[in-house]
Amino acid sequence: MLLRIDRYPAAWMLLGVCLATTAPGIRASDTRATATGAKAIAAQGDAQRGVPPCAGCHGAEGQGNGLAAFPRLAGLPARYLRQQLETLADGQRNSAVMSSIAKALSPDEVSALSAYYSELPVPASSPQPAGSDPAAAAELAEHGRADDRLPACVLCHGRRGVGIGDDFPPLAGQSATYIANQLEAWKAGARPAGPMGLMPRIAAKLSESDIRGVSAYFAAQPATRDVQP
Repeated sequence: MLLRIDRYPAAWMLLGVCLATTAPGIRASDTRATATGAKAIAAQGDAQRGVPPCAGCHGAEGQGNGLAAFPRLAGLPARYLRQQLETLADGQRNSAVMSSIAKALSPDEVSALSAYYSELPVPASSPQPAGSDPAAAAELAEHGRADDRLPACVLCHGRRGVGIGDDFPPLAGQSATYIANQLEAWKAGARPAGPMGLMPRIAAKLSESDIRGVSAYFAAQPATRDVQP
């Protein structure tokens, strides 16, 4: 059982005595040490375990690499990032690049890296093409398609795709290729269903043209928290 030291003043005194008599270096689980470790893995990786630096694919500031379809991580919810790493590690989600990396990370490192990237500022979006039929894509993204019982993407992912809560991540400013790849993965059953099992059912109703359109639509939106869901 955890002791709520904020409710018991005497516990603060005991904690002070313990910390004063602890040898240097023993507090490896200290929050600052964990954050420092996450930053080091992000920037340098860990060659001994076959973990490359996250920045090599996701950018020095977590901004992603649209040309190579590596997603932005900066500003995404920590819980969402942690869940993705966990599903990559246990095989529920497959990635030729990320699966082995996720398996090599400890649970503490997964949590620390998720927190680290969630706290990075959201980068400004680079302009991306709006797609061949932006009006149709915007209609599907913002209003859905009643005839196919397709809900609007923004109902879960927020106005203009800025994200809602921990379970529905931002789509705005992500690589169009990355978004399209994930929709195809849900369509093929290669990615966990997610909250309420929604995404495989939605993706199954999308044509290739739909996928290209909504992916381009959200890629063209500004990746900013200033737009409220």
